[in-house]
Amino acid sequence: MEYDTRDTSDVEGNWMSDAKRRTGWRHRKPWPSAAGLWPVGMALLLTLSVAQICQAKTAKEIDVSVDVALEQLQREVPGGKEFLASGKGLLVLPHVLKAGFGFGGEYGEGALRIEGKSVDYYSIASASFGLQFGAQEKTVVLVFMQEESLKAFRRSEGWKAGVDGSVALVTAGAGGSIDTTKINDPIVGFVFGQKGLMYNLTLEGSKFNKLDVR
Repeated sequence: MEYDTRDTSDVEGNWMSDAKRRTGWRHRKPWPSAAGLWPVGMALLLTLSVAQICQAKTAKEIDVSVDVALEQLQREVPGGKEFLASGKGLLVLPHVLKAGFGFGGEYGEGALRIEGKSVDYYSIASASFGLQFGAQEKTVVLVFMQEESLKAFRRSEGWKAGVDGSVALVTAGAGGSIDTTKINDPIVGFVFGQKGLMYNLTLEGSKFNKLDVR
């Protein structure tokens, strides 16, 4: 018996090419591994959990907390009252809770005030990665120094610090006054807790969304 020993690699290659064309087969990039998605999912889940804990029920509850936060800022930071009065608008977010168990989530709600009145309500949320454990509460205040920056913030649908605009954080100590002549940024931020202004922080990556509360 004789066997056909001719090389059939070209025939097989052509057959495979034809089959790929008929079925629309293409090489696809593999899906991200479960290990790669796990940290992101955990951080988002933690952020949602913190949001459930911090979520206010009414606009009145938010306004009461905002009043207390502004009183604390004006009391602890010399020159703070005058500086806040020079802004075109204030976004005050009291009781911003950050919790972490390996991955961190942060959430809080507050009010945007123009000429002393609450005109809209917003939330702040962010997720972070790295070794972090425990919980921390703080207050975030954004002062819009220019009308243009205030309008751009109100027009946005999900304003993100560091992307849609930058925030210059005030780092003066609780006992030091604010030199307003050296602040020329369109948006100035204060972050403080029970012991006064907090240091070595950033708001970059934090997202602000408008709330529908009554």
